[in-house]
Amino acid sequence: MALAQGDFKAYDSDRGVVLFTMKNGDAEVPCAISTTAMDDLDGAAKAKSSQREAQFMRLRQRIEECATRKFRDVEFEGKPPGIILRSIDFRS
Repeated sequence: MALAQGDFKAYDSDRGVVLFTMKNGDAEVPCAISTTAMDDLDGAAKAKSSQREAQFMRLRQRIEECATRKFRDVEFEGKPPGIILRSIDFRS
């Protein structure tokens, strides 16, 4: 089953990640992407805190495709288990 788009949750500046969810049927799958990975995808200098949500929305399709791939490959981390995306996840 492919994941469906969920929600942008927050930018966690302490952890340097953007939190979002994906949907697996009715269940929410917690996800995070490092801000370094987003900056690398964006090909820009480090974005400001106030720009993180807009940056996520701009890159959303690529981010969600990668999250879906990791979900399909059962690459969960953390407690509760979720998907964590890093720069390395976007390299071919």
